[in-house]
Amino acid sequence: MKNLTEHLSQYALYHRDQRNIKTHYIGIPLIVVAIFSLLSLPLFSVAGVMLTPALLLFVATALFYFRLDLRFGLVMLLFSGSCFALATYLAAQPFAVWLGSSLALFVIGWVLQFIGHYYEGKKPAFVDDIVGLFVGPLFVVAEISFSLGLRKKLQHDIEQVAGKVH
Repeated sequence: MKNLTEHLSQYALYHRDQRNIKTHYIGIPLIVVAIFSLLSLPLFSVAGVMLTPALLLFVATALFYFRLDLRFGLVMLLFSGSCFALATYLAAQPFAVWLGSSLALFVIGWVLQFIGHYYEGKKPAFVDDIVGLFVGPLFVVAEISFSLGLRKKLQHDIEQVAGKVH
């Protein structure tokens, strides 16, 4: 399995235009909230805990991020947990509000993604590697950390493969 640098470098190959990255700052969180919300219908209850596809996805992605990097795993837990909490709030709304809001967030998020990739002149990363759907949120967190001056070695290693952001 790929390590953190390999995943982020592969994803970064499709994301070197700053305008594209900025659309991802908004688009990806919208998509994550929408997916958690749309997957929030309960499957069954175990020991009083309602299991949903959203909860299973949340746990699986948290494990994926922690396996890649403890520090980013913690930040991703906060990011994903916030998205999960918003999705849970949406899922508690009346059916029409839940479905309409979730679908609207999903569509708006993807429109922003495709606008960004128009500027980039490249297709989204997940087209070539479905794991890109899980790396996208991590990429946003990594790019924010780089803009704050954090994780310089990781940024350098990614830029050695993908080039600098322009």
